[in-house]
Amino acid sequence: MSDLSASETRGYEPTLGDYFALLKPRVMSLVVFTALVGLLVAPVSMHPVEAAIAILCIAVGAGASGALNMWWDADIDAAMRRTAKRPIPSGRVAPGEALGLGLALSGFSVVLLGLAANWMAAAILAFTIFFYAVVYSMWLKRSTPQNIVIGGAAGAFPPLLGWVCATGSMSVEAWLMFALIFMWTPPHFWALALFVKTDYGDAGVPMLTETHGRRVTRIHVLGYTLLLVPVAVAIGFTSIGGPLYLALSVVLNARFLWGAVQVWRRDEGAAEGDSYATEKGLFRQSLWYLFLHFGALLAEASLAPFGLGGW
Repeated sequence: MSDLSASETRGYEPTLGDYFALLKPRVMSLVVFTALVGLLVAPVSMHPVEAAIAILCIAVGAGASGALNMWWDADIDAAMRRTAKRPIPSGRVAPGEALGLGLALSGFSVVLLGLAANWMAAAILAFTIFFYAVVYSMWLKRSTPQNIVIGGAAGAFPPLLGWVCATGSMSVEAWLMFALIFMWTPPHFWALALFVKTDYGDAGVPMLTETHGRRVTRIHVLGYTLLLVPVAVAIGFTSIGGPLYLALSVVLNARFLWGAVQVWRRDEGAAEGDSYATEKGLFRQSLWYLFLHFGALLAEASLAPFGLGGW
């Protein structure tokens, strides 16, 4: 945990933007989008006001997780170039303030979600916050190279959570959306680790690239992509899928698999020679991959009332 003290922030008054940065807004945007899709593709409709409150609670809960993660990981963030300017390591926000904000937002989001949607959804949100802040941040991240694999569950819960907000129950479709994000997370982050290799080593994080080497990491990228493809395509044959989703998924997965094969075939000499262009390309592709899959599910649900979406 960071040894930064409140005295180090003396002389600077944190702004609203500093506190907002603690919530990891970029991560929050993906959480909100996938949770919204999970809610909208569910077979039960929520009242618009209740749905809006539910999504707000999920967003706030995700932000709370981010604040708690930044509080605990301040020492790691300070050692990594791409995170050194975050609010705590840069001295703009005191660690205690981040902890207080994270705890307050956690309690607020869980209780309000229980009142606005149902208590099963509230329990899942509470577990998600706990899993990300405690199981992943405090334990897995610093203890095992499989941190990304197991910790990926925290980021995979939002669509399932949206579904439970609407239905009060779980289903195969909800768990497949969960599995889509869960299986996507390892190749997404390991592709990133391949071209920001020095950051994790400097921070002492046991990323797979540091503990088992870059060749093993490339094999894992391909292996998890092979596991991801059938999950993504299988959703197309469920009640929330349809011909539009299935066609798009086949194309996206063919491209993503080919990109993973290219990363697997590369050696370090070739990668360094072109500044990891292939690895960066797979990482960029992974961002669009998830957005387009969930966008296609949303499109299927939107077209269904007109007899155009779904099977």
